[in-house]
Amino acid sequence: MKKSGIFRALPGAILALTVFSAPFQALAAEKLVIVTSYPPDTTVTVGKAFTKATGIKVEMLKKKTTAGIKYLQASAANNTSDMFWASAPDAFEVLKGDGLLQKYKVKVTGIPEKVGSFPINDPEGYYKGFAASGYGFMWNTRYLKAKKLPVPKTWADLAKAVYHGHVGMSAPSRSGTTHLTVETLLQGMGWEKGWDLMKGIAGNFKTVTARSFGVPDGVNSGQFGVGIVIDFFGLSSQASGFPVDFLYPKVTTLVPANIAIVKNAPNPKAAAAFIEYLLSAEGQEVLLDPKIRRLPVNPKTYAKAPKGFPNPFKDKSIGSAVKFDLKLSKGRYNIINSLFDVMITYRLDDLRAAAKAIQNAEAKAKGTAAMKMIAEAKALVAKVPIGASKASHKDFNKIFKKKRKKKSVKVTGRQAEFEQAWDTEIKANYAKAKALADKAASM
Repeated sequence: MKKSGIFRALPGAILALTVFSAPFQALAAEKLVIVTSYPPDTTVTVGKAFTKATGIKVEMLKKKTTAGIKYLQASAANNTSDMFWASAPDAFEVLKGDGLLQKYKVKVTGIPEKVGSFPINDPEGYYKGFAASGYGFMWNTRYLKAKKLPVPKTWADLAKAVYHGHVGMSAPSRSGTTHLTVETLLQGMGWEKGWDLMKGIAGNFKTVTARSFGVPDGVNSGQFGVGIVIDFFGLSSQASGFPVDFLYPKVTTLVPANIAIVKNAPNPKAAAAFIEYLLSAEGQEVLLDPKIRRLPVNPKTYAKAPKGFPNPFKDKSIGSAVKFDLKLSKGRYNIINSLFDVMITYRLDDLRAAAKAIQNAEAKAKGTAAMKMIAEAKALVAKVPIGASKASHKDFNKIFKKKRKKKSVKVTGRQAEFEQAWDTEIKANYAKAKALADKAASM
């Protein structure tokens, strides 16, 4: 790849600088600091390509999406970061709402206004989409064959008894992409039905991983058979030779993965150069690298994609079932994380026990009385402590600021009071559901 070709493709900040000019050399001497949740396969590959094209060195400050938000909020008074780079658009909305991003107008042309039904760029100009992301599940083909498990086709399939102990997922409080997956299910199915389905799937969990990329690692290595992931985890694993496949279920969404310049960035020109590179022809092609495999936002790039690679600009079925409501997602962001942790992450053993008891009862029980008990047990498991309207209440959401990376992390104040009350209710519901299911199974 020749530098001259790259610079012709960057009509933004880089184009204004010649390779050997003093301004370019001064810019290249700076180090671009990017706060990102992306795994090394993405950050190292893109970072090296950008540095090769521009001479600008890059430091990737690795943080989970939610931790990245907290970091930028905490360091705002003495900011040392140039950019925020992640998949979750609602995370960028949180930072924009806090006044921690600065506007930038892209110079590159040829990028459509939307991917699916979602705007690629923030209409106000604070963050830019560089790739599209869909959500679904991947599976290890050898694992499923060895365990004699069917290939799942829908979210509901993953709640079936046959997958008990074979599914893995991260928690939305630990991963912005997982948060979007949960939010997509809730928006696509509705609050009650969405949580009911989510808990049905979670009852089959082998584990809740500490990081989002722990899910594809688990599927690739055969620790569990099916993983709930963002699309590029499945596509890159497949391209890297692992015996895996990936599916977009009907109830999914398609949203842009984003990049933004942090307010008061030490190196705004270098940050602008990074955005222009990501959106250039060369930068979009880097996304097709087997280690990355993200969906480019430039439709022309798909001409160079491998056979069978998803193309959201041609396949309109990807993400068409859910019209993602970004404002709704932003307004209940913290609540979703807390509810998931209380009901699933830190009550996983209780949930799995209740789910297994219900599955056993459904396989054994006969008669009206037994079926009534099973239905009651299912309703207890599905129950959510609060309704959708309460979850979206602005003042109520503000209470839930503390993120628990693990169960031992202490939560204080009103958040602790609510979470403790929820936990007491959930624990009792799961125990009662298990008892009812066991009784039904014995009838």
